[in-house]
Amino acid sequence: MKHMILGAMVAAGMMAGAGVAVSGEAEDKAIKARQAVMQLYAFNLGKLGAMVKGEMEYNADQAKMAADNLVKAASISQDAMWPEGTAIEDAGMEGKTWAKKDAWTTYPEVANKHKDLQAAAAKMADAAGGGVDAIKGAIGGVGGSCKGCHEKFRAPRN
Repeated sequence: MKHMILGAMVAAGMMAGAGVAVSGEAEDKAIKARQAVMQLYAFNLGKLGAMVKGEMEYNADQAKMAADNLVKAASISQDAMWPEGTAIEDAGMEGKTWAKKDAWTTYPEVANKHKDLQAAAAKMADAAGGGVDAIKGAIGGVGGSCKGCHEKFRAPRN
């Protein structure tokens, strides 16, 4: 009887350990997914910014594509990418993420910031095919929405 109880305890412990490993893997994937979305934002906004700065020749089709990509990326549901316990202040998260716990503790503020990004991206998409000056008029709104979230909800990278 003792061996059966001990065996059951060992099996339960192994399963609990496996659950932690799966949970950690799921958290890592969630962090990587949200960072990938941020890279999509940066890549497409970078193209538009390069056109505004004269570092890249303005191309209406490329500008429109980049702006449309911003709209699409901003429309991705990110709920599953932000599980609790994946803030930089959480145990084991340092070096994996720069997201601050404020993103969770002040919710829905971060969701409202995301809505600001969606609205700014839509304005950019409307403007992008209209020339460099049109992009200049819209890019500040996109950059401002990014900054609004990053200043409050992202720790600086060292």
